[in-house]
Amino acid sequence: MVHPAVPRCAGGKVPGDVIVRIDTTTICGTDLHILKGDVPAVQVGRILGHEGVGTISETGTGVKDFADGDRVIISCIKSCGHCVNCRTNLPSHCLGAEGAPGIGWIFGHLIDGTQAEYVRVPYADNSLHKVPDGVTDVQAVMLSDILPTGFEIGVLAGQVKPGDVVAVIGAGPVGLAAMMTAGLCGAATVIAIDVDHGRLEQAKTFGATDTVVSGASNWKEQVLALTDGAGVDVAIEAVGVPETFAMALDTVRPGGHVANVGVHGKAVELHLEELWIRNISITMGLVNANTTPMLLKLVASNKIPAERFATHFFPLDQMMEAYETFSNAATTKALKVVISRVE
Repeated sequence: MVHPAVPRCAGGKVPGDVIVRIDTTTICGTDLHILKGDVPAVQVGRILGHEGVGTISETGTGVKDFADGDRVIISCIKSCGHCVNCRTNLPSHCLGAEGAPGIGWIFGHLIDGTQAEYVRVPYADNSLHKVPDGVTDVQAVMLSDILPTGFEIGVLAGQVKPGDVVAVIGAGPVGLAAMMTAGLCGAATVIAIDVDHGRLEQAKTFGATDTVVSGASNWKEQVLALTDGAGVDVAIEAVGVPETFAMALDTVRPGGHVANVGVHGKAVELHLEELWIRNISITMGLVNANTTPMLLKLVASNKIPAERFATHFFPLDQMMEAYETFSNAATTKALKVVISRVE
């Protein structure tokens, strides 16, 4: 089993790279999937983490847009900026040689990640964002992954349109990010579906107009009643288990869209013999983080209250306690745990 590593520096000066001193990091549900063995590419001993805000401490040659002392958001997706995929706005499949050609998610996956005192960031000019004055570390770290993931893979991939009814299945951090950003595309109704009553109450502060307890025997009837029986226009799956994917398929209307955001560790049955006649579109994918600059502007102008995701706070030397809190969210009521450097 892979365990979160003791913080340590992960590199030195390399052309195009920078070393970032981590000021704030956090834990993602994907990190828990790694610990379960759902991401076999992660080697034992890997430092986890792909979300972080910090200060550049060393700058390699060839870096043009950043300098020592800059305060930056580390994107969960690296981008070389030159390959065919990066040039076509698909950096999630960056062909740059760092980590492994063909994948943009490398931090805490194929190279050491952000849950450390320092992290090496390859392709710095395309993989970092300067933090504007007035944006806190707590707000900024939510832009490393969860906000662009919920928006891009949920809302945009689901083709949410003005007036749509959207169901978000799973009121965890990424599901809440989809709820928080669904209004940017004009969603009229956002239905939060979860088994946890506490998370459904939180969902109301993140943009949900209605909530449904998925453990209720009539949960599907409740959802359909909010759509005049037609089904939702867009169902966003934000958990990553077969049951919730099936729920998305059960609630979407003919001609609707299922946007799978959850990371699945088990096989999911896809009954094409039943689905083809319903004209349903199904999308899934790894975030590209192309929308991070736009979302950052909205956070900076107080249009997106990103700080609401933060529920628990730890110093960097209490990483294991932070994991314990995050992995037991049903008991601790944790959304995002914020882990910060101690002066």
